[in-house]
Amino acid sequence: MKSRILFALALIAASATWAQSWPTKPVRIIVPYPPGGAVDVVTRRIATKLQEQTGQTFFVENKAGATGTIGIQQVVQSAPDGHTLVANDTTFALLPHIFKKLPFDHDKDLQPLGAFMFAPMAVVVRAESPYKTLDELLRAAKAEPNKITYGTGGAGTMPHFASEALGIATGVNFMHIPFKGAGEATLALLGGTIDYQIASTPGVIGQVKGGKVRLLAVSGDKRPAALSTVPTFAEAGIKGYGVVNFTGLWAPKGTPVEVGARLQKEIATAMASADMKTYAESIGAEAAAWDAPAFARNLAERTAYWGKVAANTAFDRQ
Repeated sequence: MKSRILFALALIAASATWAQSWPTKPVRIIVPYPPGGAVDVVTRRIATKLQEQTGQTFFVENKAGATGTIGIQQVVQSAPDGHTLVANDTTFALLPHIFKKLPFDHDKDLQPLGAFMFAPMAVVVRAESPYKTLDELLRAAKAEPNKITYGTGGAGTMPHFASEALGIATGVNFMHIPFKGAGEATLALLGGTIDYQIASTPGVIGQVKGGKVRLLAVSGDKRPAALSTVPTFAEAGIKGYGVVNFTGLWAPKGTPVEVGARLQKEIATAMASADMKTYAESIGAEAAAWDAPAFARNLAERTAYWGKVAANTAFDRQ
């Protein structure tokens, strides 16, 4: 009995030591999208902060393709030692609904570690648009179904599902115009080819500050400090539209719990820092943190939510 107790204590001590010593080498964070997007920019910020806090190198590697599944698959196949992670946003919760078959198990092959930047989704029109409020846009859409157009980077993307969710919540039918990428959709908006976009605030804050676009409403429970004049969807009269984009980190299945706990602690420390709060405010987001249990719970809820949206959205699954 005494030997078993000593063995158990030794394991606990070893686990604690492992957690404290991690990371023992550079940590690679794969962003499964091209450079310059919201996930990429936010992940590079947190990587820099984690490097400052731990004294070890954290670097971002872009592995784009197939709506993020190429980069995700590479992490799934990596050693579960906490030195290879993948970053993603709400798009991860969409994957089971936009693919007929994924190359990995969506629920089991990755461990959610933590989410750390929360950005509202915003309805955006060009500065010269005749629609000054969300109510005006919706009334025009109700008067002539499928006439009001919105653009996205393609069918099955987060903005596509978010726009369809808005239509479901308001009983309005919009016309979807897919483009080859979000950048093309924004150019179409600025050129007057489409009526509006739904995008996360980090993706449009520059255009807002430049006076090229106008925000009609933002999701979430409160107005972002940088967008204090923009009403929330609830304030605009739309209840139950709680779509908020997050950025988070996952590790391969089997990564030690102690390593995950250490990373969660570092993420929470980073999000509580003054510079990260200032950065989040500058892009219309909130610096906060979900630990692994909260992250897993919210992922399950959002995956189920997007499943309901997908069931009411016409598109070809990949």
